[in-house]
Amino acid sequence: MKNQIIRNRISFGLGTTGRDMVYALVSMYLIYYLTDILKLPDATVIVVTNIMLGARIFDALNDPFMGTVVDSTHTRWGKFKPWILFGVLTSAVLTVLLFTDFGLTGTKYTILFAVVYILWGIAFTTNDISYWSMMPSLSENQNEREKIGSIARICAQIGLFFVVAAFQPITEAISEALGGDAIKAWNIYALSLSLIMIAFQLITVFGVKEPHQNEDAQSTERTSIRGMAHAIFKNDQLLYVAIAMTLFMTAYTTTTEFGVYYFKYFYGDEGMYSLFAIVLGVSQITSTALFPQFSKKASRKKLYVIAISMVSAGYILFFFAPANMIPIVIAGILVFFAEAIVQLLVLLFLADTVEYGEWKLGKRNESVTFSLQPFINKFSGAVASGVTGYVIVWSGINKAETAADVTSGGILMLKVAMFAIPLVAMIAGFIVYLKHYKLDKETYEKILSDLDERKKLK
Repeated sequence: MKNQIIRNRISFGLGTTGRDMVYALVSMYLIYYLTDILKLPDATVIVVTNIMLGARIFDALNDPFMGTVVDSTHTRWGKFKPWILFGVLTSAVLTVLLFTDFGLTGTKYTILFAVVYILWGIAFTTNDISYWSMMPSLSENQNEREKIGSIARICAQIGLFFVVAAFQPITEAISEALGGDAIKAWNIYALSLSLIMIAFQLITVFGVKEPHQNEDAQSTERTSIRGMAHAIFKNDQLLYVAIAMTLFMTAYTTTTEFGVYYFKYFYGDEGMYSLFAIVLGVSQITSTALFPQFSKKASRKKLYVIAISMVSAGYILFFFAPANMIPIVIAGILVFFAEAIVQLLVLLFLADTVEYGEWKLGKRNESVTFSLQPFINKFSGAVASGVTGYVIVWSGINKAETAADVTSGGILMLKVAMFAIPLVAMIAGFIVYLKHYKLDKETYEKILSDLDERKKLK
């Protein structure tokens, strides 16, 4: 039993390493690929930005429907694994297509981009919902969930920061080997990450085994569209977590999407971005690895207070820092060490609302509940991509070749969008949590006790 618990932690966590590599590539660097590699003109960048914004919001609205499909799935392999496998294979193919130059321009290019991008969003959602929905089914114990979540977040961060730190040296090395063909280099890079994603997801599919007691507890009743709406809008704690998480992730994603532009056009040395990313990656991974220890010494509420204070200090320092690596690195460590804590906290808050929803509404809906996570990620990514695309055009950065080509007004616009607005959003999300989220440890344990009593009476 103990060996299977450990195996589940590792197999589940490793599954997201490749996923987050691909997600980071698309969510953080697709716009960079379009502006600085394909070198699309301003007019096309605006159209593509609108497509990304609209497609992500539309796709996000469809996520809860995918949650109902997963919750209503009953196969010999369970309800999660078939969708995990289908989603990873289709999203891998579509990722490669997103970073393929078909030689088209103008309207033809934007139509093809729109089709592939929309399909990619649907495919990745299929995998994302089924993958994260599996987590609460592995344990109802908060401490065990923290361990599972911590390992998964560490693996996700390794994947994310590998891409952040490695995309520039790897694509440049491939490009040099191909005689300077940067477009083909990015295509090969996307293909490589897609294959890595498939390999790591297979570890989850074949390595994770859901406990039998959780399987027995699942309702065999299919989730209707009306049931989906009921599960989301009647679960008040889920809604508050979703609001706080949306504000936080929108801010976080906006900041990270501007990263390469910040170093290229403000700092003046694009090469330092990869080194900076390594420092941030170590900070986030260290923070996540230490989270179980932090949670033993402080409540989740206290950890959130500490984290948001660190984030605020880091953002303020970032905004006023000169083009000097010492204050920039200090600001980065403050922000990303703390953000790792918040990301894990909101994931655990979301998991706990599954039992709260079951206790309040009488039905367990892991997938509908966790469909809000990709919804939030996509909505956040849509806003971040929209802000990034518009700011890059309006600030004059898209037409610039070097930092000297960008005006002081353009740099100020970049900093406001990258630091000032995200900080306000993060603080707003924290206030929502502070005022409305009630599932502390004692309340959660009472809910579990009540659920056990109900099951004994059946």
